[in-house]
Amino acid sequence: MKTIAIVDDEKDIVELASFYIEREGFKTKKFNSGDTFVNSLLREHFDCVILDLMLPVLDGISILKFMRSNEKTKDVPVIILTAKGSEGDIVLGLESGADDYVTKPFSPRVLAAKVKVFTREKEEKSFFEKEALRLDLLKYQVFCKDKEIALTQTEFKILKAMTEREGKVFTRDEILEIGWNYEASPSDRTIDVHIKNLREKLGFCGKYIKTVRGVGYKFSLEELD
Repeated sequence: MKTIAIVDDEKDIVELASFYIEREGFKTKKFNSGDTFVNSLLREHFDCVILDLMLPVLDGISILKFMRSNEKTKDVPVIILTAKGSEGDIVLGLESGADDYVTKPFSPRVLAAKVKVFTREKEEKSFFEKEALRLDLLKYQVFCKDKEIALTQTEFKILKAMTEREGKVFTRDEILEIGWNYEASPSDRTIDVHIKNLREKLGFCGKYIKTVRGVGYKFSLEELD
């Protein structure tokens, strides 16, 4: 069950938001000050955070900046819920790393719906699945016809990039940037060998990686290109 943190010094707001969010099948954890939330954040995992800006001890913007600078929490969706609704406040919140901005008074049903959207998007982005191929992007696992395929880190990075932009033709220079970040300078032949090995390891699913003569490679499910 996904856990949603609600951080607001107005207890009535916390209880109202919690009631509607829990009705959607989530677990909630309630905080009335910024410092207690940050202390908990270092020990626990949250799938989404509802964050007020005006908090005692530690304000919402400071918390948001801390979350975005921390490897553990940088990708956790954050929805700001606040009475500060000026254009400047909204811009500051979004530029500080918030995913959405809700002003008070608010609809608790709409807030709960936003939580569903952000947690669903996060879940969808953790997997890629088409036809016989499936990638678990969090565990770095690849399956073809439900059989796990052992890939090197470089092979996985190349395959992930290709599946994320299905149909795009990747030049060898682009593959170099994906797989090696220009830290090494493999030849075109080395890149071709990596693609060949990747296809062989994928077996049946290797046919999804197509050669575009004179240009590079692409991921495509089409049988005829």
